[in-house]
Amino acid sequence: MPRIMIKGGVWRNTEDEILKAAVMKYGKNQWSRIASLLHRKSAKQCKARWYEWLDPSIKKTEWSREEEEKLLHLAKLMPTQWRTIAPIIGRTAAQCLEHYEFLLDKAAQRDNEEETTDDPRKLKPGEIDPNPETKPARPDPIDMDEDELEMLSEARARLANTQGKKAKRKAREKQLEEARRLAALQKRRELRAAGIEIQKKRKRKRGVDYNAEIPFEKKPALGFYDTSEENYQALDADFRKLRQQDLDGELRSEKEGRDRKKDKQHLKRKKESDLPSAILQTSGVSEFTKKRSKLVLPAPQISDAELQEVVKVGQASEIARQTAEESGITNSASSTLLSEYNVTNNSIALRTPRTPASQDRILQEAQNLMALTNVDTPLKGGLNTPLHESDFSGVTPQRQVVQTPNTVLSTPFRTPSNGAEGLTPRSGTTPKPVINSTPEIAFKNVKLLFNSCCNR
Repeated sequence: MPRIMIKGGVWRNTEDEILKAAVMKYGKNQWSRIASLLHRKSAKQCKARWYEWLDPSIKKTEWSREEEEKLLHLAKLMPTQWRTIAPIIGRTAAQCLEHYEFLLDKAAQRDNEEETTDDPRKLKPGEIDPNPETKPARPDPIDMDEDELEMLSEARARLANTQGKKAKRKAREKQLEEARRLAALQKRRELRAAGIEIQKKRKRKRGVDYNAEIPFEKKPALGFYDTSEENYQALDADFRKLRQQDLDGELRSEKEGRDRKKDKQHLKRKKESDLPSAILQTSGVSEFTKKRSKLVLPAPQISDAELQEVVKVGQASEIARQTAEESGITNSASSTLLSEYNVTNNSIALRTPRTPASQDRILQEAQNLMALTNVDTPLKGGLNTPLHESDFSGVTPQRQVVQTPNTVLSTPFRTPSNGAEGLTPRSGTTPKPVINSTPEIAFKNVKLLFNSCCNR
């Protein structure tokens, strides 16, 4: 019975190198021709190996937290569509599926509160890997089989042949032409040594020699005036000006040195003629300094007499309020007319709120997916499976930005409230009198209150 060879199995380092060289030569479309170099692999397996492992654009680094959040979010939006999810994340489909199962196992272990060291997805002794294209290559043994050595030598010979049939024919014709030229040259040298001079026949070119004549030139007819002075006489080329320093021009350092020398000579002449201005120029002081003008303040809007009147009105109001409190008169009219003119004390001790606790989005999404996977039949009835809060607002999950709350925007000077700390009065309350109100009005109010107290 003939031996049946099934293509596939674990990829070896030799096969990976042959596949890389074949892709460099044949491209990523001729997989049948590439597979003919590998005796144990098919075209489909070669293509899968390139796009799942050998492609330089594949990321093989550790998964970041953002990639894991995006993977779980997209797996919830598009379940089992790994070919669609993979290019969004920037990984291969096999990597996305493998890491998704790893996250589900991790969430299940945390729910069961047990840590297992052995991975159930690892191959046991004697098992065959169903997806060898996504695994690292096996190193080559020191003593390779004859089949592998023959495959390696054949691939080396085929990949080294970089020329096609036409390129080979052109190279062969070029070599024959060179041999024919050398033979003719050797023959002419031998005849010249024997004293026989043979002139080399030059082929006459058909057409116009554009270097020797002007094509289709039409000379103008002679006129009535002499035009000999209009003939252009070419000047002799002056090769002395074609040196490198003349072509490059003047260097910047030379120009700066010449300017510095000019400044020194100018300063020297100025010292000899006008010494004070030269000293001021060297010391960095300008010759004409601008004098500073006097500070002009506006006239005060309140005089000392007005300030004294305000103090007297405040003292009279304080005396009247004390008198009303001692006599036991505490009605709304008294509290409205007699108000304090002190500065309102709004210094309230503010406390910075706590930063909200962050939640593990990856663990919550993994637990949601585990709960949806293990849900019972709806025929039993009962409540739905409890899930964590999630969102379907976009392809990428919403990220929780942890930041310290801004206490300035919630101060009593900005946030109105029903208490006494807000500056904006609510409806139904009488506003407090303004400090800079007219002194005569406040004095009349105090006088009316004092008269009412005396009448009682």
